[in-house]
Amino acid sequence: MLIILPPSETKRDGGDPSRPLSLDALSFPSLSGPRTRALGALGRLARDRGAAAALRLGPTQAAELQRNRLVGSGPTMQALERFDGVLYEALGVSTLPRAARQFARDRVVVGSALFGLLGAEDPIPAYRLSPDSRLPGTPLKALWSAPVSALLGARTGMILDLRSEAYAALGPAPKREESWYLRVVSEGEDGRRRALNHFNKKGKGEFTRALLLAGVDHPDAASLLSWAAATGIQLEPGAAGELVLVL
Repeated sequence: MLIILPPSETKRDGGDPSRPLSLDALSFPSLSGPRTRALGALGRLARDRGAAAALRLGPTQAAELQRNRLVGSGPTMQALERFDGVLYEALGVSTLPRAARQFARDRVVVGSALFGLLGAEDPIPAYRLSPDSRLPGTPLKALWSAPVSALLGARTGMILDLRSEAYAALGPAPKREESWYLRVVSEGEDGRRRALNHFNKKGKGEFTRALLLAGVDHPDAASLLSWAAATGIQLEPGAAGELVLVL
C-alpha cells in the first residue's frame, strides 16, 4: 500500500544547518531533472520583485520569500516533520512510536509542487510553492504530470491518494483497480453530506495516523474497508475509483 499525502503551505522552521538540500538524498531519483528546473525557476523568482504575486503571497508573508531565497543553503528536516498545518498537526508525527514511523517511511509519500514526490524522511528545506504558483517559464503541471504519473503508474499494490484535487492534478495517480482517491465529508442531522475544508484536513491527518499505528499493509480496498469498520472509522465506497471518509 502507498499513501499519498498533500503537503502543507506552512512549514516548520529550523532543521539541520549542516545538511543543506541535496537532490541525491531525496527519494525518486528519476525526478532529479524536473526538480533541478523547479529549483532554478524558484531561485529566479525569489530575486524578482513580482515574486509575491506569482506565489500568491500577501503583504504579511515576506518571510516566505526569504525562505525561497535560502532554499539551496538553508537547514533541512525530514519531510513529515517539515510540513505543518492542520493535517500534520492531526497526524502528530513526533508522537508516533518507532514501528509507526517505520511504516510511514516505507508506505507514505508527499506530493510537492517543488519536488514532485517526497519520501516521508527525505531531508528538505522550508519553502513556499503552491500548485497554483507561477514559476517563470516552468508551468508546474507540465513539469510534474508525466514523471510523477509514471512513477505512480509503475507502483504495484494499493494506492490511496489523500491529496487535494489541485495537488493530485500535478501528478495524477493511475486509473486502475486498487488505485483510490479519498474524499472526506460530514453527515448532518438531516442525512445530507457536505464536503469539508478545515475538518477535511484534520480528518485526513487522524485517518493517516490510525493507518500508521495499525501498521497493516492493506492489499486492496476490501481489506481497508474491513479494518476501518472494525476500528469504528466510517469509510465507504464512493464514485468509481473513490473512497469516502465520513466524519
